[in-house]
This record gives sequence, C-alpha cells and structure tokens, in this order.
Amino acid sequence: MLHKDVFEQLMSEEEIEKTVSEIAAKINEDYSDRPLVVVGVLKGSVMFLADLYRKLELDECQLDFMAASSYGSSAVSSGSVRITKDIDCNVKERDVLIVEDILDTGNTLSFIKEHLLEKGAASVRICTLFDKPDRRKKPIKADYTGKVIDDLFIVGYGLDYSERYRNLPYVGVLRSEIYS
Repeated sequence: MLHKDVFEQLMSEEEIEKTVSEIAAKINEDYSDRPLVVVGVLKGSVMFLADLYRKLELDECQLDFMAASSYGSSAVSSGSVRITKDIDCNVKERDVLIVEDILDTGNTLSFIKEHLLEKGAASVRICTLFDKPDRRKKPIKADYTGKVIDDLFIVGYGLDYSERYRNLPYVGVLRSEIYS
C-alpha cells in the first residue's frame, strides 16, 4: 500500500532487490582481484548500501562513510556542497567506490569525488541507484547505475524529503503539493 503522500510507485521491493543484485554482480566482476574501499554517502545511501555491501563477494572490501549536503531541508540543491562527516580510513593509492542513492545535479558527487582524489585515491568510481541526467549541472557520470529516471521527486528506500519517507520499503514519486 502506498503512503498517502506518494503519487505512484516507481520501484517495488522486488525490483530494488533485483537491481541491487545486478549492480553487485558487476562490481564483483570489476574488483574480483583487487581491494576496494566502499564509501557510503549518508544518509540517503544507507538502505541501498547495506543491501549492496552484503552482496559483494570481494576478499578485501573496506566500508566507510561520508556525509555531505547541498540540500538541507529544501527540495532544491543550493549548489554549495559541504562535508559534514569525512571518511576515517586512508584511501591513498586505493580504489574507492562511492555509493549514493541518487545522482541529480552532480554537485555533491563531483565534490566528493574530487575530495577523495585529493586524499590520494588511486581511482574513484560512482555507484548510484538512480540517475537523473536531465538535471545534471556538473559533467559527471555514474559507473554503476540502477535506473535512469526523469526529473521526478522520489522518496523511499533511504531517499527523503526533509528527513521524511526514508523508511518506505519501495521508491515512489512524491506528490508535488508536498514539496511545492
């Protein structure tokens, strides 16, 4: 049953599970012979990251977290990114995979990628569950993408609006009157 603030379901629990498994299989193949640092971007990536990380079959796979914000409690990105929690591990000369819920304008992920490269990462790739290329303001592309979507405001499975709806087990389109 859909939440009263959700207009329609975009991705069911079953579709999410299938998509996460497909992404994990590609990552397992690409990193089968080398260590990987997986960096989850808080808070939106938590559900996706937890499911994805459990499916990674890598011998060396370290997990860390970052938090960055360009939205605050608004529905529109401010364009100004700030790191509110940095990683704890050393990424110098290591392969890094950023895991994020959605690639939208690209401001946050561009900033985080550059930040990790400045810390000496050997490579930085991006994994996102959703990609909204029509909203892109920075020339950045995800290396692993679950689903490319139109310019919709989506919530659930970690995605939020003003810290609400993250706990929905599916991804749905938020009614426009909620955020307008």
